[in-house]
Amino acid sequence: MNRRRARRRHAALLRDLPAPAPFDARELCRQVAALRRRPIRLLPMTGLDEVCGLWIATDTADLIFHERGTSPPHQDHIVLHELAHLLCDHRSASVAPAELSRVLLPHLDPAVVRRVLGRAGYTSEEEWEAETLASLIRQRDTPATTFTGRLRDALDGGRHG
Repeated sequence: MNRRRARRRHAALLRDLPAPAPFDARELCRQVAALRRRPIRLLPMTGLDEVCGLWIATDTADLIFHERGTSPPHQDHIVLHELAHLLCDHRSASVAPAELSRVLLPHLDPAVVRRVLGRAGYTSEEEWEAETLASLIRQRDTPATTFTGRLRDALDGGRHG
């Protein structure tokens, strides 16, 4: 997919995406899950060494793992990045679902796992698309004027409010 086509795809996805106000990544996931009529479970983990996040689609739910040992804004970005992979319907051919589920989720039957995505398994194009969409989702809900106004207020004590 070329970048121009990806931008059109992002615009269409953003147009149809809920916009919780104030923005909250977890609330966005709840709203997307409700629209899709399919649960999205956010699962914090520690020790995700080679990846910061992971999306696993099972027959009954989408599981988004994110690094617990990082700042809340970074956790939100990881969640949005994995949600972007879900929204773009990316698939990973380089990660063996049975092997990954055996390591990460030993209690989960590998036959249940339909798709497994980890950042190490994406093509650079899919990575770019997910990272761009995650950033656009967040930017959409933090307009520059709002940020500029908050910055100005913080710097001058709110005198221009």
